[in-house]
Amino acid sequence: MSLSQAIAELRTANDLSQQELADRLFVSRDLISKWERGERTPVFRTVEKIAETFGVPVDRLCDRRALLIRELEDCIPGDGVFEGDDLTAILDRFLRKVSPRTANIFLNRYYLLKTTSEIAEKYGIGENHVRSILSKTRKRLKKALEEGKV
Repeated sequence: MSLSQAIAELRTANDLSQQELADRLFVSRDLISKWERGERTPVFRTVEKIAETFGVPVDRLCDRRALLIRELEDCIPGDGVFEGDDLTAILDRFLRKVSPRTANIFLNRYYLLKTTSEIAEKYGIGENHVRSILSKTRKRLKKALEEGKV
């Protein structure tokens, strides 16, 4: 089942209008409609909120790995092809240059596929702090890749 179908089915099964779901997620009704038609895809954090709203695991809605890979796609410059090194080796070198905590948070998110709330709980920090660390780390990765410094 696609993410768009899952959102629509859960919404109707819970007897919510698109507007009611939009209000709970702090988005527009039009955006809910686009998600359900498959015209747009919510970011992973929003998928987590949708899952929380309906009390289901994220994996019931979508392939978590695919959505997390999309989060990282913006970090990969150009065509995403790396000559000589594979992406795993590049990421390993990059993560050795950041603090151990930052590297662990990054790996928890993109390798272990943990939610921001799971990571926050594990490290005793707020979810916003986790999202901030991940965002800054992705930006550093992108810059390092663009400059060929990894």
